[in-house]
Amino acid sequence: MTELPPLSPELLPEGVRARFVPGINGLTVQILEAGFEMPGRPLLLLLHGFPELAYSWRKIMVPLAAAGFHVVAPDQRGYGRTTGWDPEYDGDLASFRMLNLTRDAVGLLTALGHDHATAVIGHDFGASVAAWCALLRPDRFRAMAIMSAPFAGPPALSDRALPSEDIHAALAALPRPRKHYQWYYSTRPADADMRDCPQGVHAFLRGYFRMKSADWPGNRPHELAGWTADEVATMPTYYIMDRDRNMAETVAAEMPSPEAIAACRWLTEDELAVYGGEYRRTGFQGGLQWYRCRTGRVLEGELELFAGRTIDVPSLFIAGKADWGTYQRPGAFARMQREACTGMRGAHLVDGAGHWVQQEQPEQVTELLLRFLREAE
Repeated sequence: MTELPPLSPELLPEGVRARFVPGINGLTVQILEAGFEMPGRPLLLLLHGFPELAYSWRKIMVPLAAAGFHVVAPDQRGYGRTTGWDPEYDGDLASFRMLNLTRDAVGLLTALGHDHATAVIGHDFGASVAAWCALLRPDRFRAMAIMSAPFAGPPALSDRALPSEDIHAALAALPRPRKHYQWYYSTRPADADMRDCPQGVHAFLRGYFRMKSADWPGNRPHELAGWTADEVATMPTYYIMDRDRNMAETVAAEMPSPEAIAACRWLTEDELAVYGGEYRRTGFQGGLQWYRCRTGRVLEGELELFAGRTIDVPSLFIAGKADWGTYQRPGAFARMQREACTGMRGAHLVDGAGHWVQQEQPEQVTELLLRFLREAE
């Protein structure tokens, strides 16, 4: 990977800056921050998912800072301009396991001079890291808001909730053979499939972001009855893929028209170019390592040490109404509210948003977060 300076101010909203923070669990972390002008402000730590960047929080950082917070969003391990992680498929996979990602967040908190964060806020896979931060260090993360990915609690000692080989065989045996996207993301070819795809990274990301947004008419999410091949195959093909298509081919079949691209105000071509430029440079393997840790259960035994432990700090869930992420793991949305988070203050499904809720509907997300933060004090 080429080491670059921090993201240019020209690419960021006024009031947001980019800088590097070295010495974070072996990383030099690029952060975006707002509300940094006055020391002593309470901290909000924002953690992105895949295929995103700290830049994914750009639309809500300034409004949160205007409410009196120091708002910090890092490029997480494996992403963007953060360096010090192993980019190779056959490299240090264990460094991407969940407890080490949580260690990254704790280390950044310390390096920024804060003894605690008022809240940790995560989206997509970043929601998992946020949840583990709140579960393991409630003294340092005093509240939690997660988006698009419910947290159902630590794995039980005998947990087999994730799909087994049997469901993969059953998906492949369907009349229309299928495969699960997380297991596809764990394969060796996945990075090159996207990085070197015929349409180019920019167009690939345009198709991917659109297909998981409220702009794509195929998103009509609902609770799944169970983890069976027939049931999970009702999800769109960006989750349960056609067996013989890769992800770039999957989203290419649903590319928006030039008119639709021009009309997309929540992700303009200039904004998308920031993502495209970073992923052309780094590839996708850093983010895909997170999936490999999950599907391969890398060091999962250390997570099972916390079986039965709950998140007891004030908690909030936000997702778009058109987001399948809420339901992709049957029962997780209900377990989060009923069992895993004892301090749950609300679960909100936002109109006019799909998976990228904080980008598609930033005003609504900001309002929900600020109301939650006031009530959590």
